[in-house]
Amino acid sequence: GNGSGAIALDIGDLELGSAMAPGKMAASDLTKMNPVVRCLIAMDRKLLLMGTALVYGLVFFLGMMTSGIAVFVLAVCAAMLAFSFWLANWVIRQDEGTPKMIGVSNAIRDGAEGYFSTQYGTIGKMAVVLTFGIYIVYMFRRVTDEQEQAGMTRPALAMLTSLSFILGALCSAVAGYVGMWVSVRANVRVAGAARRGAGEALQVALRAGGFSALIVVGMTVLGVCTLFCGFCVFFNVGGGGGVQIDQIPLLLVGYGFGASFVALFAQLGGGIYTKAADVGADLVGKIEKNIPEDDPRNPAVIADLVGDNVGDCAARGADLFESIAAEIISAMILGGTMAKQSNIENASGFIMFPLVVHTLDLVVSAAGILSVNGKPSKSQDSYEIMKKGYNLAIGLAIIGFILTCRLLLYTDSAPNAWQYFSACGMVGVATSYAFVFLSQYYTDYKYGP
Repeated sequence: GNGSGAIALDIGDLELGSAMAPGKMAASDLTKMNPVVRCLIAMDRKLLLMGTALVYGLVFFLGMMTSGIAVFVLAVCAAMLAFSFWLANWVIRQDEGTPKMIGVSNAIRDGAEGYFSTQYGTIGKMAVVLTFGIYIVYMFRRVTDEQEQAGMTRPALAMLTSLSFILGALCSAVAGYVGMWVSVRANVRVAGAARRGAGEALQVALRAGGFSALIVVGMTVLGVCTLFCGFCVFFNVGGGGGVQIDQIPLLLVGYGFGASFVALFAQLGGGIYTKAADVGADLVGKIEKNIPEDDPRNPAVIADLVGDNVGDCAARGADLFESIAAEIISAMILGGTMAKQSNIENASGFIMFPLVVHTLDLVVSAAGILSVNGKPSKSQDSYEIMKKGYNLAIGLAIIGFILTCRLLLYTDSAPNAWQYFSACGMVGVATSYAFVFLSQYYTDYKYGP
């Protein structure tokens, strides 16, 4: 990988030495960083904040033109994305450890940046070609008379679907890059914190992972909600002769397809890369040179660790983005269809329900992350500490889900239906909670085979 061939450290180089001051970052080769990210870092912070506020103000205006539910979703997303950046800033301020630890970390970071520049450059070129293909296909797609009269012509559908595809692919790529960006910077800080105690290391690791998770979910909800509001305004939903609101979620399919397109290549490319590097490191190191596994004197180990970051962290972020986007869009389509078939006059609650649920995900996850601290405790069992945060998040999720079902899914024609929807959600919560204990039972050494 880029920069990995120059790293052949002696095992003694990893011995603990004098730690750097907290928050001090070693000089990194910024030329290997993604050019877009490099420009954002170099940009004046006030100018960047003003540009972000302007763009989000436009999005918020679209939400106000659509519904109060959309305003709520966009407002909470903004707050939680701001919180995620606070988490990232907190992680970056932590101690990076000794100079030797930083040297290994920088090699992994440079290799990951080089991999992303190559892979995402290729994906971007393929995405442009596929966008033209989608546009051509939609130009030959059959349009009903009702859609034609409402303004959903072939050129309009082709253009909007193509733009949705590009936006979904872009957001999925950002989600993957964020996963890599935080992992290559958090690894050395977790190792540095582990020298002082398991509790502090757990807190750094959890907040770094929480940043990536909040960004992935927040961007998914924000992207889908923005497109939904934009399409509602464009097609004059609710106005005379406008498109019915249950038709709008069908236009979001391009967004999910774009997210899936990037996630597919990220998972395949990252997985193949990390496995090839892992096998190569073992063959050369352990068999040919008799070097222990994961020994930093073997340059292939650096490539293997690069693969772990771009495959297990970055590709997983893109994959989760794609999964959540597809889940939200399909649930919106199902909600709109169900409301139409049931002759429900206002279907916005059923359509916006999945967006609100995932917005609440951000809030309860943030509360769970903050509940885990690095203070010394009687029990140093990391799993038990994390379960306390998970229990808090689960408790808040149950309350929020029931309230959301009551507020959005209640209808006079079926006054008890929201209770059944709530019960279905509780089955899902119970199943996810059971997996926590099942995983612990089959993986924890405390339990017998």
